[in-house]
Amino acid sequence: MLQVSFLRQYKDLAKKKLAIKHFANLALVDEVVEIDDQRKQLQGAFDELQSKVNAASKQIGAHMAKGEKEQAEALKNNVADWKKELDPLKEKMVLVEEQLQQVIVQFPNLPHDLVPIGKTPEENEVVRQGGETPTLPAGAKAHWDLIKEHNLVDFETGAKITGSGFPLYIGKGAKFQRALTQYFLDFNTAAGYTEYLPPFMVNAASAFATGQLPDKEGQMYHATEDDFYLIPTAEVPVTNVFRDVVLKHSDLPIQMTAYSPCFRREAGSFGKEVRGLNRVHQFEKVEIIQIVHPDKSDEVLNEMVAHVEKLLISLGLQYRILRLCGGDMGFASAITYDFEVYSAAQQRWLEVSSVSNFQAYQTYRMKCRFKDEEGKTQFAHSLNGSSLALPRIFAAIVENYQTEKGISLPKVLHSYFGSTDLV
Repeated sequence: MLQVSFLRQYKDLAKKKLAIKHFANLALVDEVVEIDDQRKQLQGAFDELQSKVNAASKQIGAHMAKGEKEQAEALKNNVADWKKELDPLKEKMVLVEEQLQQVIVQFPNLPHDLVPIGKTPEENEVVRQGGETPTLPAGAKAHWDLIKEHNLVDFETGAKITGSGFPLYIGKGAKFQRALTQYFLDFNTAAGYTEYLPPFMVNAASAFATGQLPDKEGQMYHATEDDFYLIPTAEVPVTNVFRDVVLKHSDLPIQMTAYSPCFRREAGSFGKEVRGLNRVHQFEKVEIIQIVHPDKSDEVLNEMVAHVEKLLISLGLQYRILRLCGGDMGFASAITYDFEVYSAAQQRWLEVSSVSNFQAYQTYRMKCRFKDEEGKTQFAHSLNGSSLALPRIFAAIVENYQTEKGISLPKVLHSYFGSTDLV
């Protein structure tokens, strides 16, 4: 969440930055300042009146001590009148604070200076590429045909059990999911991340803290009876571990990794872009999250990008890294790098990871602070990334490692799966 003090001091800069994210209602910046002016006026009037009450109360005691009852009674009447004015002022202040809150939560995070100007995915910047395009056998198939042929994933039965977009993994398909998950977690913990297994549902306060509410209500599954939300990513519960916490300077950086199922209601377009595992409503993902000193977040972002890149290199997949333009970024992110792997069978790039720096946007919402070396309290920065999302990694490996005889596996997965081949 943006801070009112920043919007007041840097109105023009805020509008310029919001325009890069294609935020439509720039007039809200002026509205925030106007509402905050009202809040300040009410606070000033309240403080002045409260000061009169406090001063008069002391004088009443002095008059009573001197036996000056008449003067004391006169002041008591004044105090009674002033106190009657305090309650309406307090009520107005509460209403204005609520109004200010309702407006301020509508703002997305401001983009980092490195974020390119643009509106569509086609305007994202390719930072670098790696790996080689695999040579597939004659008659190579897309993953949706391969997984059906080898009975790895059953979409029809999943749809019968729940609905479209809820795949049922079977036999070696389920085992492969487990092998990928374990490898990703081991890769992350070896790099210093502490593993967490979080709840898979969160309350509204947690969803608000990480920026899912009020921006993404329609994309989350909502258990209305308890007002719980099924998580869209482990980022939400794991980041909230430090909601309302004041950390020590020595605690930073905090590195966390977590596996979780992810639930997203988002609807896709028709065609190969959403066929098979390209887009589903329930999937598994391993996440990395860091809480860091504000001065270190840019450096840590680069380290996290390098970490995910090494993971993709270890899988032998062709990949590219994109710096997202302002119009293609998430609501809470200040800067995001997407990772895509190339599917030779589909002849298209598949997004498998996003690594983002949220700076103080999330930590301000969830009041995650730390005491610096001088003992001053300030907001930490939060970052997160997919390391990795499983469905499209599953799809890419199945497609890119297909042979005339079956489907082989990347060498790093042999010990995890217990075989050199998937089928």
